[in-house]
Amino acid sequence: MQICVVGTGYVGLVVGTCLADQGFSVTCVDRDEGKIDGLNRGVVPIYEPGLEDILRRVVRENRIHFSTDAGPSIASADVIFIAVGTPSAADGSADLSAVLGVAKSIGEHVSRPATVVIKSTVPVGTAAKVRATVEDQSRFPVAVVSNPEFLKEGAAIADFTHPDRIVVGTTDPAARHVMETLYGGLVRTGRPILFMNNESAELTKYASNTLLATKISFMNELARLCESVGADVEAVRLGTGSDSRIGPKFLFAGAGFGGSCFPKDIRALKHMGDVAGVCLEIPDAVERINRRQKRILGEKIIGRFGGDLRGRRIAVWGLTFKPRTDDVRESPSLVLIRQIVAAGAEVRATDPEGIEEAREMLQDVAGVVEFVESAQEAAADADAVVLVTEWGEFRNPDFEELKRVMRQPVLFDGRNVFVPDVALQAGFEYHGIGRVHPPRS
Repeated sequence: MQICVVGTGYVGLVVGTCLADQGFSVTCVDRDEGKIDGLNRGVVPIYEPGLEDILRRVVRENRIHFSTDAGPSIASADVIFIAVGTPSAADGSADLSAVLGVAKSIGEHVSRPATVVIKSTVPVGTAAKVRATVEDQSRFPVAVVSNPEFLKEGAAIADFTHPDRIVVGTTDPAARHVMETLYGGLVRTGRPILFMNNESAELTKYASNTLLATKISFMNELARLCESVGADVEAVRLGTGSDSRIGPKFLFAGAGFGGSCFPKDIRALKHMGDVAGVCLEIPDAVERINRRQKRILGEKIIGRFGGDLRGRRIAVWGLTFKPRTDDVRESPSLVLIRQIVAAGAEVRATDPEGIEEAREMLQDVAGVVEFVESAQEAAADADAVVLVTEWGEFRNPDFEELKRVMRQPVLFDGRNVFVPDVALQAGFEYHGIGRVHPPRS
């Protein structure tokens, strides 16, 4: 079976590489000549643990190729994956121009009956649009399958090879057989392939991401209440998550969520409801709560120092929206840094993987933000350390040494990863999210 994957962003590259690792012959297509040249040499343009090792192996074994020429790759393929971006448009809808552009190219170049698999995150009704676009250009029949991805950045390889479930939208028996062949090796332990119609599969992706974001936002709301009434959100989290009907995942309060998926998918779901004449209030509330939560840390810092940060140096630990990625899109750290810079602070920031991306995103405040390579260097002569992203290397600092290098021992824990009593006993002033702890002696 010949597979073509159009798009070598995060989703396309992981899917193409992992399918090649499953023994299929794969060609990945992208317009970016520099990226394609690097990929053919085994150079991965993103940080994703484990991906580079697999890619280099399947390149060496001649099971994957990368090309800028879509035509021949589409013409020789039995299965064509669409894995291009669907960014938010100004009205919150998903921009489908790249998806439909690929569909047009498929229609122009497909040379035999084929299965088109939409891996991009797309709103309800996109499969029908893709089918119409392809059929407008081609005399060969194609089946259009909706197959949303559920890959977590930082754990994408494990998510692909050991999925919770695989969602497939098709009512075509032949297409169903193709998808069972593609994914059969991944579900031998009993994880299901869930077949449904295209519309249900398309909506499942948005429903899943919005529900997870809702759990996070609910705990962030509770954290604000905890601080007002003397409760500890970590105790509330444990008490609530121990209920088997609810479970412990995605119940961590913090400084808000970011990334390439949750924010845009929430906006797209709200827009879908508006178009359908259905007022979806939860996505709107989740987005509003998250915007506010991203400002919580900045408000705590500004309030602690009397409303004026002029002359203050703040160390920011973590720039990516989550650990184990280099992705800073919509990261809470970007909001925080701009917020405290506007209040007069000088910022020294660090991150294991996200410095270059953050530097590009924060050019508007470049004069007062310095990027350094280590947490200790960021903390030197700082009035406060702020943990924004819970990278492993930030979780267990030497508090005695940290206190020695800082100007003031003030700690803001935006992910509640530190044990308050440990920080307090080391002489730190500790500020978490929704935490209650004894006052510093």
